[in-house]
Amino acid sequence: MTQTTRPAASPADHTTPLNKPSRVLLASLIGTTIEFFDFYVYATAAVLVFPSLFFPGEDATTALLASFATFSIAFFARPLGAVVFGHFGDRVGRKATLVAALLTMGVSTVIIGMLPTYASIGVAAPALLALCRFGQGFGLGGEWGGAVLIATENAPEGKKSWYGMFPQLGAPIGLFLSSGLFTVLLTFMSREDLLAWGWRIPFLGSIVLIVIGLWVRLSLAETTAFQKAMDKEERVSVPFIEVFRTHKRSLFLGTFVALATFVLFYIGTAYLLSYNVKVLQMSLTQALHVQLWGAIVFGVFIPLAGKVADRVSRYTVLVGVTVAIAVFSFLLDPLLSGSLAGVYGFVTIAMMLMGVTYGVIGAALAAPFPTAVRYTGSSLAFNFAGIVGASLAPYIATYLQASYGMAYVGYYMLIAAVITLLCVLAMGRDKV
Repeated sequence: MTQTTRPAASPADHTTPLNKPSRVLLASLIGTTIEFFDFYVYATAAVLVFPSLFFPGEDATTALLASFATFSIAFFARPLGAVVFGHFGDRVGRKATLVAALLTMGVSTVIIGMLPTYASIGVAAPALLALCRFGQGFGLGGEWGGAVLIATENAPEGKKSWYGMFPQLGAPIGLFLSSGLFTVLLTFMSREDLLAWGWRIPFLGSIVLIVIGLWVRLSLAETTAFQKAMDKEERVSVPFIEVFRTHKRSLFLGTFVALATFVLFYIGTAYLLSYNVKVLQMSLTQALHVQLWGAIVFGVFIPLAGKVADRVSRYTVLVGVTVAIAVFSFLLDPLLSGSLAGVYGFVTIAMMLMGVTYGVIGAALAAPFPTAVRYTGSSLAFNFAGIVGASLAPYIATYLQASYGMAYVGYYMLIAAVITLLCVLAMGRDKV
């Protein structure tokens, strides 16, 4: 399967980079910011407007669940994107593949902003929405791994976690921008205008971000690690097959190492937004203010995690934060009991923990894989985790709360944390 015998990853992967550090970090950050902005714009719209625009005629809960079902489609598309883009990322290069992934995600998002609604074309509207959502997931499946590698493969010795957290910062920035834009829309236009045309603005506005992202990424040189792999003819013919043939354990453990990260995030964002609006009867603007605060806390703790991980190890950070998530799961019921203070307490703690776990997960998932299959392997692990941990998290949490109460949403988070902890321990300090 391989063209030559592939040596194990070594410190030689991290020689002096061809790209300036500022350019590397900006390119890894801006790409994921755009991708996650597009992703969260959909998540916000799935709660605020899509139930009535694309799934009318149902009761409020059924319409919301149907909207969350289309939301989940992207997570099933992401591993396919990881395979396709990972193949070219490991065979052709990180740079060109990242440009293609950005365009795939961006075009899908812009098309959503131009879609006719159910009132115009009937059942074809949610079908087209689902197709575009698939395109978003497909593009993001190839984006994340490449962005992490652009950062970590250019990182100096001793700073891999610090560099690896920069693409992770795209998540809170994208969340803040998407929530902020919807907040502005709700502030300056009526609910009727938002449903009539205003909801399209965030999707169409991503064109500007795409142009900026392409300009930055096209200015990059290929990473030193990948260039050395090319020079030594260490590339494999089909990276996807190679990952499953020789790195099954790293792929399996990596998937569940990221499980708690995904469950925590989507309970603390998409599900919390719907809970605040539908159950606690918050105004849309008030609910978005909660999300904006969460994004700020999230963004503050990501760089802190990167700094600490380079000093004490990613393994130690992951073990500690996963135990903390397990403890936090018992606080969901008392915190989300109806008071505004409790909601802010919940989102503050959740996003603190999220910043710590997400800040190190990128470098942790890339570490076990050698250069020749690192794009494919890390992308698959991250996106398989998205399926098991995030795709149905808002749906499951909505169902559990409605059927059994908020304590059971906490038990759901607890189970995810226990599984993640066991897999971090099984992977070991040297592989994370």
